[in-house]
Amino acid sequence: MSSRRSHSHRLTAVALIAMGTLAIPAPAFAHVSVDPKTVDPGGFAKVSLRVPNERDNASTVQVEVAFPKDHPLGHVSIEPVPGWSALVKKERLATPLKSGDEQITEAVTSIVWKGGQIGPGEFQEFEMSMGRLPETSARLAFMTIQTYSNREVVRWIEVPQSEGAEPEKPAPMLTVAPVTAKPAAVPAGSGSSTETDTSPASSGAGRSSVVVTEDAAARWLGGAGLFAGVIGIATAVLSRRSRASASYAGTPNASRVKVGP
Repeated sequence: MSSRRSHSHRLTAVALIAMGTLAIPAPAFAHVSVDPKTVDPGGFAKVSLRVPNERDNASTVQVEVAFPKDHPLGHVSIEPVPGWSALVKKERLATPLKSGDEQITEAVTSIVWKGGQIGPGEFQEFEMSMGRLPETSARLAFMTIQTYSNREVVRWIEVPQSEGAEPEKPAPMLTVAPVTAKPAAVPAGSGSSTETDTSPASSGAGRSSVVVTEDAAARWLGGAGLFAGVIGIATAVLSRRSRASASYAGTPNASRVKVGP
């Protein structure tokens, strides 16, 4: 009987382990991406191209990013990365762009980083300053080609759609969002409510009613405490009188005591 129970316990333990193993989600592969993913329109932004190494038996030795042609960027500068050299490619625009008082006649088309290595389990960020960004909302695709030391080439060039599943090799996307008004800061100690009545009558009445309510509560509590104290004193006095009366009642009456034979 005991052997059957032991065998049953072992089967239960194996089943629980198997269920736990199935419940662990499969690790998701990292993609080449940009950080931040959203920037303000019309100006310049510092953007990092983040490149992870997804291979266990090879290192990333070259990264090439193509800049969007539908929104040309005339000014791009890069931050040097130790061990890597960068080649910035430009081309002349068929139609010059106007950026403030400046005419942009050429734009950056691509940047190639090579010479360094991103080993297994590592990532590298390539930082860029770019502008001017579009004045209105836009989604900019920075298609990237990643080359490994074993000559494998991964093309991150599929543009994700606003709706639907993410593609297998999505291109890094930068969203240019319109500037939105930020809510006014709430003074400390004013509460968490965001709705405020600005009319003079309501603002004055609101404050006075709160004060009156607090004063009334304080007075009521003070009166209740005083009343409780009076009740306590009266109870103590009555208790003492009761004990004295009981003691006197138990004493023999002198008029009833007979003196002499």
